[in-house]
Amino acid sequence: MSEPNPDPIVAARHRELAVEHLLFGTLQFLAARDPALLDALEGSLDHLWDKAEDASRDDEAVRGVARRFIRSLRRER
Repeated sequence: MSEPNPDPIVAARHRELAVEHLLFGTLQFLAARDPALLDALEGSLDHLWDKAEDASRDDEAVRGVARRFIRSLRRER
């Protein structure tokens, strides 16, 4: 196993990729057992928002990422 990268941006990317992989696998597993899960998640997206408090805030961009994630999960079924 390699040592964590000292660059905080690289380390954050590594964490994001690992979390995305684990989350996708978990949701894929659960959605196979309860297909309504993806509908429920999709229905909850109106409550998802960007927590940034500056000009970079983009609630719709965050929802777009979630929508793409859900579409990928639907294709995997």
